[in-house]
Amino acid sequence: MKYQDIREEEVKNKVADDYFWKYDTTKIIGNVDFCVCMYQSQIELFEREFLLWAEAKKGSSDIYKSIVQLILTIGKARTFDQYLPPAMLGAFDGEKIAFIPYNEIHDIFYINDFNWNITPSDYETKDFKIVFEKVKSIIDQKTLLFYYEKDDKELKKFIKNNFIIGKFGLTKTKIDKNNFMVIYNKWLQAVKPSIAVSWEIAKKNGIIDGDFYLADLLSEDNNTLKEKLFVVLKKDHYEFDRNIDDAGIFSSKQTDFKDNQVAHNQFWNKYERPPKEEYWDYIVERRDLLVPQDVRERKGSFFTPQIWVELSQKYLADVLGENWQDEYYIWDCAAGTGNLLYGLTNKYNIWASTLDKQDVKVMRDRIANGANLLDSHVFQFDFLNDDFSKLPLPLQDIINNPEKRKKLVIYINPPYAEAGTGLGKLHKKDITLKFEINERFKPLIGNAVNEIFALFMAKIYQKIPGCIIGQFSKMKFINGSNFKIFREYFLAKYNAGFIVPADTFDNVKGNFPIGFTIWDTSVKNKIDIIKTDVYGKNGNYLSEKGFYGNLPKGINQWINKFQDNINIQIGFLDCSTPDFQNKNYVFIDNLENEKNDHRFHLYFTKNNLLIGSIYFAVRHCIEATWLNDRDQFLHPNDGWKKDEIFQSDCLIYHCCPIKVF
Repeated sequence: MKYQDIREEEVKNKVADDYFWKYDTTKIIGNVDFCVCMYQSQIELFEREFLLWAEAKKGSSDIYKSIVQLILTIGKARTFDQYLPPAMLGAFDGEKIAFIPYNEIHDIFYINDFNWNITPSDYETKDFKIVFEKVKSIIDQKTLLFYYEKDDKELKKFIKNNFIIGKFGLTKTKIDKNNFMVIYNKWLQAVKPSIAVSWEIAKKNGIIDGDFYLADLLSEDNNTLKEKLFVVLKKDHYEFDRNIDDAGIFSSKQTDFKDNQVAHNQFWNKYERPPKEEYWDYIVERRDLLVPQDVRERKGSFFTPQIWVELSQKYLADVLGENWQDEYYIWDCAAGTGNLLYGLTNKYNIWASTLDKQDVKVMRDRIANGANLLDSHVFQFDFLNDDFSKLPLPLQDIINNPEKRKKLVIYINPPYAEAGTGLGKLHKKDITLKFEINERFKPLIGNAVNEIFALFMAKIYQKIPGCIIGQFSKMKFINGSNFKIFREYFLAKYNAGFIVPADTFDNVKGNFPIGFTIWDTSVKNKIDIIKTDVYGKNGNYLSEKGFYGNLPKGINQWINKFQDNINIQIGFLDCSTPDFQNKNYVFIDNLENEKNDHRFHLYFTKNNLLIGSIYFAVRHCIEATWLNDRDQFLHPNDGWKKDEIFQSDCLIYHCCPIKVF
């Protein structure tokens, strides 16, 4: 609470100083607690116009009762007959302030069969309760509620835009493509808890809160304007999962609000809905931003930046020929909302499938608004789990025909989730074991089954032999130690590719490269060395980089030869996975702090202290960048044995306090 443990008069002074300092709040109107008007430089001929009359309370109060008390105070004294009524009535306390347009409430003052001569502050009287019931629904629907601490900027902006002499109507915050995510985060706190949905269960069934937000956002008078969304708002309830069943009957599910839509109305009273129509398609296409991070990583709900979409299609044209879109079929089997297919021209050759019905709805809505896709070529399909017999028959015909299959391009940006790591805090059992193909592919690709994108590659390779693969992915399948068995299985000709910084993709965390690589699976080449072009964040060409699939022994195999289990141990060196992304996990410590984990340690003795110093210095002296993030530290040659300057430099480096973790 912002104004805690202070008296009511002090609350009024604080609110005046913090939010209404540009206005005159000194005027006293009868028994009204707080009045706001413009400053006057001199006595004017015209009557002063008020902007706000408000009821004030200390601590945390019932805003409804405070507004009713204000109404009774004004009605009892017929203050509106003595002064021009304000633009707004309000109520505030130590934690929040509420506004309601005066014209929404003024009819109550003209009730004839009502006793206005009651004590406004006595909430238990019959007459108080009568007024309370009459105005409750109006307050529910029309009140604008702000909490000082979490809505500070919005409150100040609202006052600036609306507390203007002669202004008619409210100025609400406009929504556009730049702020719709900010408003979504506020919606999560204010509206989501009031919707009658068990969100954890819904999430497991593929239903996310973001679809309810889109239904709210793209609506007018509480009716969603885009009927093809997965969830639509229908006045006082939501409808979702709408479809035609096997009997040809329209069916849907429905849910309501827990609080008679109070929180929903109070929230949206602050914002102008819908946004300008020019933003609608962009907001719908960026549904991926509303997908929870763990779901996004599992299902691949990543939006591929347009700059890399265009570049990938240029590389495909360079490899397959300028007429490739007419000569080849294209299937994005992890399409999300379909943005990877932007720029493609021959809709008759394009297929798009996605795991979620919601994304299918988005793509079909885009088609209705001019997207260059065929409605019948967009469908729901779980690529890793569903049988290919569920595919549309024309696509099955392509896959089942060896010659046509050679002309099929699997063009994808699949999920990046990794089991058993911190990425999305997901564990192996939460990701790979849910896929039936996991156990089947484990003998074929080994530990690579822990990566969902590797499962996509493996199933494509097995089920669609001879096709072309053009995919975005991490590059660890080329040089990662966990992919040795995978590289024995996946035999294909590398044609071309490029890498870019991972953080150019929305909500992808980490300082590593994401590559787009093109493979011809009809040619059985073992992955050895591939060269990719390197592009910076702005699409500028930087250089060329090689990735090596058949690496020699790593540096950890070298250091392991110097274990000393005979002499007294004086400390230990934690030897993390030998690539640049894990260099900061390489540290030296004393034995008292030894961690009993699975990582490999070198225990220091008088015989291997110099060796450990060399290892430590080599692992830390080269800066880790996004470009070398997956590069491996290798087994050295014997040159270090005779280089005493190198040895002493490493010893000094390792002994420097700044470098010891």
